[in-house]
Amino acid sequence: MTAAALLAVATTGCEPGSGTAATKPRPAKPGCPATLAKAKQAVAKAEDVDTPWKGPTTGPKARHGKSIVFIPHTITNPGPAGVAQGVQESAKLLGWKARTINGQGTPSGIRAAFKEAIDLKPDGIVIGGFDPATVADEAEKARAAGIQLIGWHAAPAPGPSKKPELFTNITSRVEDVAKISADWMIARSDGHAGVVLFTDATVPFAKRKSDLIKKQLATCSDVKLLSYQNIPIPDVNRRAIGAVRSLLSRYGDKWTYSAAINDLYFQHTAPALRAAGKDGAGAPYTIGAGDGDPSAFERINTKDYQAATVPEPLSEQGWQIVDEFNRAFAGRPASGYVAPVHITTAANSGGALSWDSEGYRQAYRQIWGE
Repeated sequence: MTAAALLAVATTGCEPGSGTAATKPRPAKPGCPATLAKAKQAVAKAEDVDTPWKGPTTGPKARHGKSIVFIPHTITNPGPAGVAQGVQESAKLLGWKARTINGQGTPSGIRAAFKEAIDLKPDGIVIGGFDPATVADEAEKARAAGIQLIGWHAAPAPGPSKKPELFTNITSRVEDVAKISADWMIARSDGHAGVVLFTDATVPFAKRKSDLIKKQLATCSDVKLLSYQNIPIPDVNRRAIGAVRSLLSRYGDKWTYSAAINDLYFQHTAPALRAAGKDGAGAPYTIGAGDGDPSAFERINTKDYQAATVPEPLSEQGWQIVDEFNRAFAGRPASGYVAPVHITTAANSGGALSWDSEGYRQAYRQIWGE
């Protein structure tokens, strides 16, 4: 065989999907040196586990005898479910009545839940992870009745909101979550990744997050967005397996990384990857850009088809919701606190099943005088 023929064979053997991992050495140089250096620095900072409380330490003492209702987009989404638990825990401490009414993941279900909530005549209602525009008429009735409205992932940005009209909206900064999720894929792959991105375009907050991830990935020339999958959260359980099979058939080993707007997607993509013989600790390496519920931590800790998450401090945010309501009831402004982004992996989780800043319960109890 001639030298030219040997070279042709060697080159063909290194094509993506043409052989085993051992026959496909990593590229010698990163595809985007400047972007990669910044990404690695940002990821190292976000993976730091030394996070003392940097939230509010002053505020009004507890108002007693209040009642609030938490309406999650769907209680099957572990993110809002975790926040609801934090609301229940902290409200009980103050002697408040707190109720959760499931929005069922549909516009009609959310409207029905909101009407039911108004009929209870609470002091406050939480819009949990859905677009307030879907309940515009109901929200106006609530405001007219003197009911305070607070959002969780209900508006594009954290803090008080005029459109939609909310006393405050509690969320991490979507720009920060999206950027660090993309940076993690860039950094871990040394600037060479084939990415599938999962989103829910029916939720404006989620769509914006995935668009920002896409934008940050584009800053690295050798990171390729293979597919942008729009699967609404209520449909993930029935559509994810088919989507994964199709993606594997189309892209094979070119698919090396995935991000999703929350961790729920990977709960349902795992069975298809397992059935395809993929290693739970191998590619495609996945990061959830938000939530960080206990099941995501379990998958990460056991390397079961999820490598990382950018967790919201779910319980902590439930406590923050109660604190923000207490400020509203006292005629005080919102705290303005926004939790910093964090990345959880098997290397830094310590086997935990959640992520919250240290000392938040003690801080809020001190503020409330409880």
